[in-house]
Amino acid sequence: MADEPIIQVKDLAAGYGDTVVLQDINFEVRMGEIFAILGGSGSGKTTLLKNMIGLQKPLRGAILIEGTDIVTAEGEQWLSVLKKIGVAYQSGALFGSMTVLTNVSLALEEFTDLPRHAIEMIAQMKLKAVGLQAAAYKMPSELSGGMRKRAAIARALAMDPKILFLDEPSAGLDPITSAQLDELILELSHDLGITFVIVTHELPSIFTVADRVIMVDKEAKTIVAAGKPQELRDNSDNPVVRQFFHRQLNPLEAKTDLHR
Repeated sequence: MADEPIIQVKDLAAGYGDTVVLQDINFEVRMGEIFAILGGSGSGKTTLLKNMIGLQKPLRGAILIEGTDIVTAEGEQWLSVLKKIGVAYQSGALFGSMTVLTNVSLALEEFTDLPRHAIEMIAQMKLKAVGLQAAAYKMPSELSGGMRKRAAIARALAMDPKILFLDEPSAGLDPITSAQLDELILELSHDLGITFVIVTHELPSIFTVADRVIMVDKEAKTIVAAGKPQELRDNSDNPVVRQFFHRQLNPLEAKTDLHR
């Protein structure tokens, strides 16, 4: 893992219209690391992800990917950034009317001039990388939840991105399938040197794969903790952080829960 940052988020504020969800967000993601964005429901972690991949424009601030500010990038400069990133969404977002192989091939068809046989060969390689080569000609509806997640990762890998963004990759999976997905992430990180940015609240995954994390909080509307997950779990004196890592309710939540 190199020390130089591949992503820099500077003085970011994010939200919707006049509603500020996050503010004063500053952090860096180092090349080759597995970086996790944590937080409870409504904390703004998915909003932050949308800003980082260009789906949503921040209210202010800068997001630099290898030195290019995606907030202001346009035309060929923006296209160049797009080719450096891959995204796997929580739902998988596969096209149900297309085979798994065709889903994985889409970016190659859109952004390259490769002949059809080359595109199919590359797509097969990406499916093999995630253990899905036998499912190439199946429809998404024929796949299990874990297989759909792997197919989404294969599609995100199609353009050989330097950075892979994963939105809640373990959501909806049983513990065994979730652990297998964690192993896949570690393998891809080791074998391909990809930088991962993962939005998650799943503690087993956080401790298994994440090199560093930041935690955002709904009330504070900013980062309330940053560092190695084990250090935050064991040493943080912030009650919000302790509640997250030890799955404790705060007194108000506990009182409300007793009266449900």
